[in-house]
Amino acid sequence: MRSLLTATFLLTAAPALAGVEEVIQDHALPGTARFASATAALDAAAQADCTDTALRPAYQEAFDAWMGIAHLTLGPLEEDGRGLAIAFWPDTRGMVGRSVARLVAEEDPIATSGEYAEVSIAARGLFALERLLYDDDFAGYEANSYSCALARAMAADLAELGREVDTAWREDFAATLGSAGGAGNDRFLSPREASQALYTALATGLEFVADQRLGRPMGSFDTPKPQVAEARRSGRSLRNVVLSLEALRDFARTLSDQPTPKTDAAFDRALSAARVLEDPVFAGVADPISRIRVEALQNDVRAIAEAVGAEIAPALGVSVGFNSADGD
Repeated sequence: MRSLLTATFLLTAAPALAGVEEVIQDHALPGTARFASATAALDAAAQADCTDTALRPAYQEAFDAWMGIAHLTLGPLEEDGRGLAIAFWPDTRGMVGRSVARLVAEEDPIATSGEYAEVSIAARGLFALERLLYDDDFAGYEANSYSCALARAMAADLAELGREVDTAWREDFAATLGSAGGAGNDRFLSPREASQALYTALATGLEFVADQRLGRPMGSFDTPKPQVAEARRSGRSLRNVVLSLEALRDFARTLSDQPTPKTDAAFDRALSAARVLEDPVFAGVADPISRIRVEALQNDVRAIAEAVGAEIAPALGVSVGFNSADGD
């Protein structure tokens, strides 16, 4: 699997800090606020009625909101493993299913202890709750069951994570990022470091869409793996690609303070292709003809990464290296 990103940045003489404040005010803070609000609504819905059918609409809203900030892996989502606690995926070892199954089978009292954050990270967040709400092995539970109490605990935990991420951005990280190079800022020693960190998040977010959200279910031609598509149980695999690309487009626009016609056109092509795909969980990757459309979409996403490298990176004074030896 070809990597779009290496860890090496090549500095140029271009001005730094372009768009950093715009990203903070117009992209990151609205996104974290929406996620905090959506997870709080999910928690409220669970307290009112924790059955799977009752919770599904609020769950979908929370996942939508997560797609708006999942790419902001620096700062609050990186700290204390919050990003993984919210979305433990890809789950290459099937840990989420096993963790949820163990809790349900043993009726672990952690679900009602008020200390749900102490459980395995694989039993937390959107993918663990997806198992309860959509997996045939767990869904259909009664209102007074252990599984219902577990759904409440998971929803409350997600709401707490949403509050933590939003608060950390507003009360600490926004100022740290925005004051890069200032006195006493030992996180970002220069304005260019802040620009580099944000550009890395953009490039990595595009790589994740291409290699994980699309690449994992594609597998190989001889061995497609639609069963490992992200959020397939809740029918969100393609939706997550679309929402992620929309969020990354907004991120790119706020990060750049110059026109980016190539980047805009590349995003438009990829989003147009994704919106007409009509394959919500990428089941079509197992069919040679349908697979071609998913491969084309993957190439469109990679073309976005090339465009942002050509247009946005120079304006920020950074460049991301490509390494064809990183794999196929």
